[in-house]
Amino acid sequence: MARLSSIPVVFAAASILLSVAARACPSLIDGVPADRLEALSRGVNADGWIADPRSAPPRGLLLELRKAGLTHIRLPVPADFVMPRFATKADIDARLQTVDSALKTLLGLGYAVSIDLHSGRYFNALHKDDPQGAMTEMKSAWRELARIIQRYPSDRVFAELLNEPEVAAAQWQGEARELAGFIRQLLPQTTLITGPVNWQRADSLPDFKPLDDPNVVYAIHFYDPMVFTHQAHWDPNEPLHNVVGLPYPARADDPRVQQLREQLTVLNRPRALAMVDRAIPDRGIDKWLEPAAAWQRQYSRPIIINEFGVLKAGAPRDSRLRWLAGVTAYARQQCWGWTHWEMSQGFGLADAVTGKADQGVLKALLGTR
Repeated sequence: MARLSSIPVVFAAASILLSVAARACPSLIDGVPADRLEALSRGVNADGWIADPRSAPPRGLLLELRKAGLTHIRLPVPADFVMPRFATKADIDARLQTVDSALKTLLGLGYAVSIDLHSGRYFNALHKDDPQGAMTEMKSAWRELARIIQRYPSDRVFAELLNEPEVAAAQWQGEARELAGFIRQLLPQTTLITGPVNWQRADSLPDFKPLDDPNVVYAIHFYDPMVFTHQAHWDPNEPLHNVVGLPYPARADDPRVQQLREQLTVLNRPRALAMVDRAIPDRGIDKWLEPAAAWQRQYSRPIIINEFGVLKAGAPRDSRLRWLAGVTAYARQQCWGWTHWEMSQGFGLADAVTGKADQGVLKALLGTR
């Protein structure tokens, strides 16, 4: 079984800082070693890499982010690309080779990696219409992914069961238990990651019971208020497409909010206008995330926000930085890990012109603004 060398000396200062931060957060559960929670403490999603190897993040950007102190890369693996019902064996083998290559690169740079089975359009339809068939496909995908993961240290590569299950909570509860048990047989020492249905929202976590397996981290996603984080949405048929320039937090007496409301009224966009009005006054990040914090107090299980971000197209920059800083500050307060969505696309933390990390975003995420 392959073993990679320890984190390079160039990362020593960042690693020391992270270790100090980790000591301030006691281990929440004996089954998840503290060093693994630390490894998941600061990360970013590398979306698109497995779907198209040509979109792999530049090594220079990965190195820059690692030097800055990021510890974790979440690597989405499209379910539709690694399941026999939706892909040929040759295509599946090619995707698995890309996963293996990505792991070599990322672990060589000193990152921990979570392999995320990322549900897609075809699998989601199957999951709703044929649960047994979907379970067969999930097990097949994980059997193949486990063969790759087994080549690497179990304290550096983690397995995320399924991204944002689009089924009823009761169905997923049973499926998560069965799938986790299946993966555990293949990867006895690997830390697993899973979360609730309904886009893995914080307010869905209370309906999800922890698994019997103690070596599990629970993942939530956070994009509230959606009218802020998804304004200038890429789909012209989406009401949020017409929301541009909404600040955070939104206040009724803010001239920018008043101007936006007038524009939406003139454009006759009542749905978008209603979404803006519902965001006033802002609830606050702590209120949005409190259901997950309460769940953690009840069950004493570790949590990670492994998706959160703001679409860059329409959000005021100062507001975007304020929101990002608020999310990671709350995560640090709760001893949660975080993983920004994503690296180089519409929500990306990379500068579109230079391809390097946006230093303002990086400082906001790391709490150094």
